[in-house]
Amino acid sequence: MPMFVHLTPRVDAARIRRAGIRAVSHGREGSRGVYCFPVLPSYTLTHQWLRELARHKSRRGMVAVHFRVADDEQVTVGRYSAVPEVVGAAEAVGRIAGLDDPRGWEVLIRRGVSRREVHKVREVSQGLGWRYKPDVHGTRPCPCCQPLGSFGSRRLRDRPGSIDPPAPPPRVLLARLDAAAPDDVAELESVLHWFGRRRRGPVDRLAPLADHPAWQVRESLAWAIGRWRTPGAAELLARLADDSHPDVREAVADIRA
Repeated sequence: MPMFVHLTPRVDAARIRRAGIRAVSHGREGSRGVYCFPVLPSYTLTHQWLRELARHKSRRGMVAVHFRVADDEQVTVGRYSAVPEVVGAAEAVGRIAGLDDPRGWEVLIRRGVSRREVHKVREVSQGLGWRYKPDVHGTRPCPCCQPLGSFGSRRLRDRPGSIDPPAPPPRVLLARLDAAAPDDVAELESVLHWFGRRRRGPVDRLAPLADHPAWQVRESLAWAIGRWRTPGAAELLARLADDSHPDVREAVADIRA
């Protein structure tokens, strides 16, 4: 039975020991599950994704969750920028282990991982791996890839020609919200993205989106208000925690974690 490692924020460790790793939707069509990497002889290669994942998921450190699955478990394997292939778990490990440079490769277990399959949860060195993409060292960072609050992110986003400029003022966003057609999911998600860049916002104006028929809008709403301290934001987030779609409920759980 091959051993894999899943890197996750340290705050999730207790929940994983208690209930395992839950499957999460990752944006690609059909890509719902748990991303992981084979445990290789090289400690550095095994944990190569740590710094890149930590940029987006945690400022308090990451832990490594080791687990086993059956040899014939159907998984997807491939480099992050390529179309993955469906193979058995043992074959995925052999394919990655035989590469001259396995950096950027990943495996998706297409389900959650149960508590009994978890072998151990361990601390891991926080300085391992690459950021942005392998071999990017020495190139100018992309402003849209900088998490809010990270060192130098404001300067990069505000520089001339940035593809992720400063957030529009609330009055502009509210005008876009009022003008958007109810079925224009892309526009509504764009407006909510920019509201999520703010520390406070008009909760009463966004609250009706909690009943929008598209779950993507409701999920974007959760991420938009997740960090707000505006009165009513916590209550709206609690309402989304009971949403009918699992991705919305998981977004709220991740925000609270």
